[in-house]
Amino acid sequence: MDTTPHPRTAPRRRRRILLASGLALLLAIGGGTAWALDRFVIEHVSISDVSAYEAENSSTGGAVSTTTDATVTDTGYDSAEADISISTVTTGSGDDTVTYSVADVTLSDATVLRSAFAGDAYGTNITETTSAIADANDAIFAINGDYYGFRDTGIVIRNGVVYRDEGARDGLAFYTDGHVEVYDETATTAEALVADGVWNTLSFGPALVERGAAVDGIDEVEVDTNFGNHSIQGEQPRTAIGVIDDNHLVFVVVDGRSPGYSRGVTMTELADIMVSLGAETAYNIDGGGSSTMVFDGSLVNDPLGAGEERGTSDILYIAGSTQ
Repeated sequence: MDTTPHPRTAPRRRRRILLASGLALLLAIGGGTAWALDRFVIEHVSISDVSAYEAENSSTGGAVSTTTDATVTDTGYDSAEADISISTVTTGSGDDTVTYSVADVTLSDATVLRSAFAGDAYGTNITETTSAIADANDAIFAINGDYYGFRDTGIVIRNGVVYRDEGARDGLAFYTDGHVEVYDETATTAEALVADGVWNTLSFGPALVERGAAVDGIDEVEVDTNFGNHSIQGEQPRTAIGVIDDNHLVFVVVDGRSPGYSRGVTMTELADIMVSLGAETAYNIDGGGSSTMVFDGSLVNDPLGAGEERGTSDILYIAGSTQ
């Protein structure tokens, strides 16, 4: 097993290319094509300045504190707010090789782990790369989020502020007291969660680990069945969050679809990885080409074996001093 850091490539901002004539042609076709473009391609902005919105509505005033007294190395970050240890693990050989990146994170306070939206805007089909969103928020560490903008269901609470209250599946809730738990979105409301101290939620799944053991049957779970969604079954690139203890988390990004470097993993294999890292609870979030980890301004993993990031709606991040 190799746990040496994987060489990190320079961050790349996603270039948005608007093919106006082609888009106009597709819209002219009408019917299902126009609906699909509107639902999955065209940006719909509900809140254009999330930073200002959170400053008005969050109990913390939307402020993000960063430390100037921090130690940054190629594989870690040490400050009063967070300790972060980065490693890369490779197992297997040939076409059975699996490569994944691990961030072991201890927080001084649960609110140090924050969320940010692409373009500092809330809505659907608004995307940027994880690196670009991280850079805009002075993040020392970031992973892709749950791609909330792909769907119109799920409870979305970010940095203590409610954005959506449409319970649909099992979600993950981060509380201000440091504990994290999987919960049934359909059995509560966003308002009740915030009243109970929820700081952030993610809505994807499934839960991978419960009480320190892999959950049975997770390879058959379907998170979404709507138009345009790719299957999450089989060997895929993955992103997962594990809970070791209060304010002690482990983030894992598995590369995939790159024979000889990393084939990806099944849900059960991902759960086994989380258990091996000491997670008592673990939860799957958006994967595939979105699976990305960024540390100190650079990619930690190698998305799809090409070093190119796919745009996403949101990230989880820790702000801090960078080199």
